[in-house]
Amino acid sequence: MTVHGGLGTPPTDDGTATMRAVVLDRFGDCGGLRIADDVARPVPVVGELLVRVVAAGLNPMDVTTRAGVGDAVGVAGLPAVLGHDFSGVVVRAPYEAFRLQPGDEVYGVSAAPRATGSFAEYVTVPAQQVAPKPKVLSHTEAAAVPLAATTAWGTVVELAKAHEGQRILVHAGAGGVGHFAVQLGAYFGAHVIATASGRNVGWLRELGAAETVDHTTTRFEDAVAAVDTVIDLVGDPHDRTGPRSLGVLRPGGLLVHVPSGGWPTLVEDAQRAGVRATTYRTVPDAATLAVIGRLITSGDLRVAVQEVFPLEEIAAAHRLVEGGHVRGKVVIQVTDY
Repeated sequence: MTVHGGLGTPPTDDGTATMRAVVLDRFGDCGGLRIADDVARPVPVVGELLVRVVAAGLNPMDVTTRAGVGDAVGVAGLPAVLGHDFSGVVVRAPYEAFRLQPGDEVYGVSAAPRATGSFAEYVTVPAQQVAPKPKVLSHTEAAAVPLAATTAWGTVVELAKAHEGQRILVHAGAGGVGHFAVQLGAYFGAHVIATASGRNVGWLRELGAAETVDHTTTRFEDAVAAVDTVIDLVGDPHDRTGPRSLGVLRPGGLLVHVPSGGWPTLVEDAQRAGVRATTYRTVPDAATLAVIGRLITSGDLRVAVQEVFPLEEIAAAHRLVEGGHVRGKVVIQVTDY
């Protein structure tokens, strides 16, 4: 894991009305991002926590929103503060006897882009999207978990219902969602096959993949057949990753297509091929985050962070994620702790 830059002085909850944050002034390239010290600090309302953010995970979803596609339709207006994943410390709870109280270390998923996101010193978040941070993780590591791990859980556990003897193909197995999907599939006994570049195939074996396919040298359909479930985390319309995946499924098998957009005839194409298909978008909840936390604490689930950037270098972090080929996740250090 590479860490860029140093850490500053941890902020205190002094009741000020403003905070430091990354602001998006316009959709498009990274030039629309800037650091601002006078952003209004969000105020929690019914059922929300106020959390001081220590670190925030950077997801492909954040990059596409910045570019003006995907979830950008949910941005109420500009300037806006983006960011989904966070790890931090509770500042204010909904009430005195609530399960999480000021000073508790937590991780979760913000309500961005409809609300102020996690690339800021403070975030308000619905309580049902927050869980205690696993004690074995630093805030930097924990910030890499929520969105990716709950997406992997939804595809592998809830939809594929991973079990012993099942064959699951995971595209982009070394990415943020992929490396969790590989581990969860193996944990529940499935025979996991993962596609990745050559530099990652050995690492994926360490995470539990029974087979790997180097997509830079081998077409996966030449090496894989009769799988029960394909989890497509690539969605490349140019290389037709999704449509090609239909041919490696057994009759009645399931294709889970995670990237948003780009395949409007997904269900119809799957039906013609004699298989099933669905898109997937995670619905983060505290219960799932708590289970994931227990798996991390027991050592059954590992978290990979490739690089950590300070808030001031968020544009460089965006460019890295936008370029693809990240092993695990990229994280933004927002404050010290």
